[in-house]
Amino acid sequence: MALHNDLGKEGEKLAKDFLIKKGYEILEQNYRYQKAEVDIIAKYRETLIVIEVKTRSTIDYGDPQDFVKPKQIQQLVKAIDYYIEERDLDIEVRFDIIAIIKNKKGIQIEHLEDAFYHF
Repeated sequence: MALHNDLGKEGEKLAKDFLIKKGYEILEQNYRYQKAEVDIIAKYRETLIVIEVKTRSTIDYGDPQDFVKPKQIQQLVKAIDYYIEERDLDIEVRFDIIAIIKNKKGIQIEHLEDAFYHF
């Protein structure tokens, strides 16, 4: 497995542990629908939280959250629409990004709530 894949998987585990400590209930990890993969689906209070995790070893090319592109957002929204419909849920939905920088200096985790809106 490529090093960037290892970093991504490690970032998802860090994000999951971070969310659990904040009181989130993890419902799904790596949920797939068509071309989309949702990193984490969680519940917090009465809201379904869709979390995209972006992990980088450097910010030389931009912040991790800058790598969530409009096409990916469209795919995430489509996947969550299907997830909600399939389970017949009536729940508020929020889209978050967890941006992680992990390198020799340590680990920085930034949780961006309401990072983007479905359209």
